[in-house]
Amino acid sequence: MPKNSKLKSILIIGSGPIVIGQACEFDYSGSQSLRSLREDGIETILINSNPATIMTDPSMADHVYLLPLNTKSIIKILKEHPQIDAVLPTMGGQTALNLCIEADEKGIWKDFGVELIGVDINAINITEDREQFRELMGKIGVAMAPQATATSFLKGKEIAQEFGFPLCIRSSFTLGGAGAAIVYEEEDFDKLLRRGLEISPIHEVMIDKAMMGWKEYELELLRDRNDNVVIICSIENMDPMGIHTGDSITVAPAMTLSDTTFQKMRDMAIKMMRSIGDFEGGCNVQFAVSPDEKEDIIAIEINPRVSRSSALASKATGYPIAKIATKLAIGYTLDELDNQITKSTSALFEPTLDYVIVKIPRWNFDKFEGSDRTLGLQMKAVGEVMGIGRSFQEALHKATQSLEIKRNGLGADGKGYKDYNQIIDKLTNASWDRVFVIYDAIAMGIPLSQIYDITKIDMWYLKQYEELFQLEKEISTYTIDTLDKDLLLEAKQKGYGDRQIAHMLGCLESQVYNKRDEFNIQRVFKLVDTCAAEFTAKTPYYYSTFENKVETASGEVYTHNESIVSDKKKIVVLGSGPNRIGQGIEFDYCCVHGVLAAAECGYETIMINCNPETVSTDFDTADKLYFEPVFWEHIYDIIRHEKPEGVIVQLGGQTALKLAEKLTKYGIKIIGTSFESLDLAEDRGSFSSLLKENNIPYPEFGIAENADEALELADKLDFPILVRPSYVLGGQGMKIVINKEDLIEHVVDLLRRMPNNKLLLDHYLDGAIEAEADAICDADGNVYIIGIMEHIEPCGVHSGDSNATLPAFNLGDLVMQQIIDHTHTIARALNTVGLINIQFAIKNDIVYIIEANPRASRTVPFIAKAYKEPYVNYATKVMLGEKKVTDFNFNPQLEGYAIKQPVFSFNKFPNVDKRLGPEMKSTGESILFIDSLKDDDFYDLYSRRKMYLSK
Repeated sequence: MPKNSKLKSILIIGSGPIVIGQACEFDYSGSQSLRSLREDGIETILINSNPATIMTDPSMADHVYLLPLNTKSIIKILKEHPQIDAVLPTMGGQTALNLCIEADEKGIWKDFGVELIGVDINAINITEDREQFRELMGKIGVAMAPQATATSFLKGKEIAQEFGFPLCIRSSFTLGGAGAAIVYEEEDFDKLLRRGLEISPIHEVMIDKAMMGWKEYELELLRDRNDNVVIICSIENMDPMGIHTGDSITVAPAMTLSDTTFQKMRDMAIKMMRSIGDFEGGCNVQFAVSPDEKEDIIAIEINPRVSRSSALASKATGYPIAKIATKLAIGYTLDELDNQITKSTSALFEPTLDYVIVKIPRWNFDKFEGSDRTLGLQMKAVGEVMGIGRSFQEALHKATQSLEIKRNGLGADGKGYKDYNQIIDKLTNASWDRVFVIYDAIAMGIPLSQIYDITKIDMWYLKQYEELFQLEKEISTYTIDTLDKDLLLEAKQKGYGDRQIAHMLGCLESQVYNKRDEFNIQRVFKLVDTCAAEFTAKTPYYYSTFENKVETASGEVYTHNESIVSDKKKIVVLGSGPNRIGQGIEFDYCCVHGVLAAAECGYETIMINCNPETVSTDFDTADKLYFEPVFWEHIYDIIRHEKPEGVIVQLGGQTALKLAEKLTKYGIKIIGTSFESLDLAEDRGSFSSLLKENNIPYPEFGIAENADEALELADKLDFPILVRPSYVLGGQGMKIVINKEDLIEHVVDLLRRMPNNKLLLDHYLDGAIEAEADAICDADGNVYIIGIMEHIEPCGVHSGDSNATLPAFNLGDLVMQQIIDHTHTIARALNTVGLINIQFAIKNDIVYIIEANPRASRTVPFIAKAYKEPYVNYATKVMLGEKKVTDFNFNPQLEGYAIKQPVFSFNKFPNVDKRLGPEMKSTGESILFIDSLKDDDFYDLYSRRKMYLSK
């Protein structure tokens, strides 16, 4: 039992739908926290409205409430569970904290006798109220940038006059830097001040003297009730002050900080944490350091909760911050807990790393046409990736290879910028791709001193870049036949991919791979072990690197591979990489369930993924975790090392799916639906032939490779026409055009952005109703439809942006029967083994097929939560051939309707067109249960269904 024996039942507040500024890192911390409480025999009650996450899986808590995050829901739960002793609000980000404060102000916790654990309200208020926080820091002697609070427009103007420009405006009580801005010119100040005041729920902003060019650092701390404090991780932002940490490239451990300054910072962080209140748990502290030899330190802010950075720090160190923070909240002390990785040492220790971590954010600006793409105080990234390497250069390359933006690494892929003015502009106005542009600038011959003057990125990083480019230059003087072993090994140790080396040598990627084999330059796998290998780690959590061979005294020559291969039968599950619009947390949910189901079938499970925010990359989800890019070369080396029975690709979204062809080509078995079937569904021509053979209607369509062909097709198809590129996710590049001018403009634009792409032109069924079905199919052709959803918005709004109801609410028996028949026919015709999602357009009682995806879809977790059935578990067992569809006793339970409601992050992009169309724009979703269609919420959604439709 926990040290505080009074705690028998605890309420955890989740973070709700995913928005920019608050993503799936809280799904990870919340899931870990729930498991941590259950280990101690504590009853767990969870409230969270997000259906796409593992956290809201029925297996995660004793009672899961998929309800809106408001005080009305809190009261409902407290009435139903009078046994609740305490609430833990620190695992659900700002959303949970804000709801906790509101419930406290309304006296709800007091009325129901519920204790607050893990944080105290005063600590939250002090850290959120920038005026109080500044006063407190003054009292304890911690320096801060000159700043003042404004609660009115007039007061803001006065402060600006006193401080001079540049200034930072930050709104109080907001998330992801909402309302924050740097103001360089007086003429921009009024507009940005007004906006900051409007966005703050308490109509307050803090105005700081901008510390532009100062270096930014973060420390992750844990503290117990005996006031033991440990620093888990130091994180350095490669980008200087002025860019939100969520949009910064970050490095752990800190690289350019002197030990003396680090010790000072450490002492300041502990002092700050102790000063804000008496609480047990995690804390994130941010500092700025002057870029001169004095290294002056000022405090920026402190967050008394787990954060985006603590998820990163957990994955970086192998120290599960949320799990330990939860144990501390229920009364344990650090010296009573085990180190979760070694299982033999105490949790009262500070991790040491013998590797480097680089995190790069993932943006989705292409979804927000007209958005301001420069980075600043307001976070704009939708996800992130993390690379682990033995050096900064290797980790940086692995992170860039993980981003899935069609880059093979930093440079040496023919995709760099060549225009001087464009490069200078992207360096000056911090661009989302500045991490690549620095390399391009060096390649162009721009001196490091000039790059430093423009970006204020520490010279140490710039020199690391320069070394990489010098190596590229040297390798480019060789051919594949003349390249020597040492130079090839050096390129691999610095993280260059085989594709990049092939680009330098003017040969094929496979030739470089074969050359590596010939020289016996093989990847070795190392443990992430929290303690630089001083103690034996019991947790199989690996990253890859390349080592020089060591010769022992006895003459034995070897490299040290820490990943020992067992003789068990194994399954690899490919993860979904970074979160982005069109591929979010729902695929992580599917991957985790796939891993658990494969384990139930007796397989050793191997997870490959590079997203630090997720449950799939938790160190104890799979039997073995390879924290590696979902990038061909890395995957192939892991497969060659582990020799699995096969690879599951249909749970990791488009990321995993697009590797199916390569896996098949290299003779690696795909578990479930074959590559041929996946490809047939993607190839519009072949898929339409299949529909024709089976007498299934589909909208008239054609394929064009240039504007002339598109115009010719337009005459046959009739406007409006839906134009879309092949092999894309989340409706990228899709548009409805209504005349020839629109058509030419869009086709030319698409082919410029995606050269050699085949464009699909469909006759758009104006005014049609859209519906979709998800099903499981086995190798014998048995099909079970897990759910049919009807969209509230008309056809033309991307399914990810539509409000959708389960079950369908307005489709007659004739239409429903057509949907059922078509689903069965298509699933069998595609030889589906596992999951399939099919989308339909219904017009004049005829059901047309829009598309079929023989893989896990965005809606599968939603349907599983609504019907309380573990469909991914069933589907995985079908893929593995362990079960047939007919072996399961399906028993869906849902009274009334469940509505999938998309959530948008348009507030981050104020100038963007908010109308909806065929290209997906939502960042997350929530679930709403209603008893009947007379419900006000449903009526409101239905009455607004056409409001946002754009053509």
